[in-house]
Amino acid sequence: MEKLKILVVDDESRMRKLVRDFLTKEGYEVIEAVDGSEALDRFYEDNGISLVILDVMMPKIDGWEVCREIRSQSQIPIIMLTAKGDERDELQGFNIGVDEYISKPFSPKILVARVNALLRRSNKLDAEERLEAGGIVLDKTAHTVTIDGKAIELSFKEFELLTYFMENQSVALSREKILNNVWNYDYFGDARTIDTHVKKLRSKIGDKGDYIKTIWGMGYKFETT
Repeated sequence: MEKLKILVVDDESRMRKLVRDFLTKEGYEVIEAVDGSEALDRFYEDNGISLVILDVMMPKIDGWEVCREIRSQSQIPIIMLTAKGDERDELQGFNIGVDEYISKPFSPKILVARVNALLRRSNKLDAEERLEAGGIVLDKTAHTVTIDGKAIELSFKEFELLTYFMENQSVALSREKILNNVWNYDYFGDARTIDTHVKKLRSKIGDKGDYIKTIWGMGYKFETT
């Protein structure tokens, strides 16, 4: 299978190397650019780029302008990296078409998890039919779940919820995001239904329920470590 190409744009060579090393280890091909101008050159030279990781503060052309230009030509996923933590910057990013917004310093493992999730959502990655984590084995085709080899019964929504958690390991998921992805955008119920389902799911998977961490005031994160 041909490797998916990711364009990494950052004027700091240390940051590019860090991101490149983790993405290469994950099996991606990485194309680098040191500023906004070179980023656009790379983007127009190679129509096989599947995702862009883009720093905001760069010489020549900043990340905002690069994002606007790319978004005018393509709907490929864009992850914006920035040292700023200002909510206004984050909102500006989403308003011009950024898919994910990650503030520096960040965990490279989290970045890779978000890359995987975005590419899966955009159908660039073949969705894994069998998910495994910490003794939990979930088979999407057979619609079965086993815990340390023992089968457990889950309702349809509990199964979908566990699938979404396992596909987004180590990623902080807001209640709104969970609602939109598991219950879909046309669901108009109360977000508290998520808390009810999480409680039932934790109970059914026993000790493994500890993998579903509560992020107070935000949502949940599935982590086996």
